[in-house]
Amino acid sequence: MSEHKFPTEVIDLPSGGKVYPKDSPLAEGKLELKYMTTREEDILMSQNLIKQGVVIDKLLDSLIVTKGVNQQDLILGDKNAVLVAARILAYGPEYTVEVTNPNNLEQKIEHTFNLTDCKFKDPSGDVDYSDNLFDFETPIGKNKVKFKLLTGKEEALIEKDLEQAQKVGYNSDVSTRLRHTIIEVDGDNKVETISSLSQNMLARDSRALRSYIQEISPDIDMTSEIEIGGETVSVSIPLTVTFFWPQT
Repeated sequence: MSEHKFPTEVIDLPSGGKVYPKDSPLAEGKLELKYMTTREEDILMSQNLIKQGVVIDKLLDSLIVTKGVNQQDLILGDKNAVLVAARILAYGPEYTVEVTNPNNLEQKIEHTFNLTDCKFKDPSGDVDYSDNLFDFETPIGKNKVKFKLLTGKEEALIEKDLEQAQKVGYNSDVSTRLRHTIIEVDGDNKVETISSLSQNMLARDSRALRSYIQEISPDIDMTSEIEIGGETVSVSIPLTVTFFWPQT
């Protein structure tokens, strides 16, 4: 049987590759994707993968051509950019979806976005992204924290931890995410120290840390200004089932 060769595109990553180890293929800040084929459409139609909640991850792993890389290696912002690029390569940049006016939740319109208009977030000016290691001092408790930006692998571990917590009726979303994000507290990297702070951090400190993480995280900007009801509003482009399952 002859081997099929599929067209590919090399895309840029919002992080510029700075957060990855120097020996990683991702350190160049680029990723090669192949165009979607009927094989990937079969993945998208798999009810088993949909029920397991892994259909998008399986899709991306099938599309990534760069050797030695899968979707779990990507930080969240880069993964978001890969999702958008994969959608554009598969079905084009036009994405039609129902949008709600943020100033009037009862007002909805159908709008077509051009996904090529989505730009990368401007990187934070004086932050050193090398080694995926960042410093933050909590404003109230004055704890000196070192943290990292999470990859898909760590996001999957968080999901497992949250599922276990929910089985016993416990919601630990914030503390679990902090536990996986923080790698050192006041020079101490012991697991019990990190867990203790994650579970007992003052709410104002937690909010400040999470806001800072969001501020410096490389990502693709999924907001757009559109006109609804005679006014121009800024909306987040909703990622509904039509994103990868457009109506035919």
